[in-house]
Amino acid sequence: MNSAIVRNLLVRGMLAGLAAGLLALAVAYFLGEPRVDSAIAYEDSHSHAHEHGVELVSRTMQSTGGLATGVLLYGVAFGGIAALAYCFALGRIGRFGPRASALLLSGAGLLAVYVVPFLKYPANPPSVGDPDTIGRRTTLYFLMMVLSVLLAVGTVIVGKRLAPRLGTWNATIAAGAFFVLTVGLAYAFLPAVNEVPKDFSGTLLWQFRLAALAIQLTLWTAFGLVFGLLAERLLSPRPAGAGQRGASAQAAPAAH
Repeated sequence: MNSAIVRNLLVRGMLAGLAAGLLALAVAYFLGEPRVDSAIAYEDSHSHAHEHGVELVSRTMQSTGGLATGVLLYGVAFGGIAALAYCFALGRIGRFGPRASALLLSGAGLLAVYVVPFLKYPANPPSVGDPDTIGRRTTLYFLMMVLSVLLAVGTVIVGKRLAPRLGTWNATIAAGAFFVLTVGLAYAFLPAVNEVPKDFSGTLLWQFRLAALAIQLTLWTAFGLVFGLLAERLLSPRPAGAGQRGASAQAAPAAH
């Protein structure tokens, strides 16, 4: 793949990431922000005895302009990185077309980058977690994410190595079992983190985590669909005039 195609795919990936970010922003605003407000209210009700400092950025600005800026910038950066990963993976993950490869990569990325770490260290709303352990919790989360991505890459390698001997179907099952087993071992050996206050609403916690999952699901799915379409138009363009020839061929029998 030459540098011009890589550059064009990178631009299309960033545009697709921006489009996906817009959809994720809507989900974050309507599903995530109400839960954040409820968690902040809980925190305020339990910290009335403490003196509050000056609020540099209002909550309204955080939930509108700040949220939009963060999500959209994240979407553009995410799209660029995913496009580069697509350039590397295209042709190496099987005989899939550009659009199918984009959807497959998005699904695998969602699983490895977000879902697997999320199941071990799920997202928590404000007021949940000890501020003194935030560094440790962040390190554990990113360690789990790196392990998950490496294991996903290893799973693809294992599947391709086994395919000539076991066949595609059996090799896929064996590779999937390898991924589940190794992720399970990582779950078992990495320390658990549970700092949810006893009186914190379990319903609110569950709703916040579902909202966080919905945001990522929207982002990755939308990116896969939009980028797949853009990549297909670049890598497998329709011949010029193909649509007109098809229309003429359909009209010819009608003329008789």
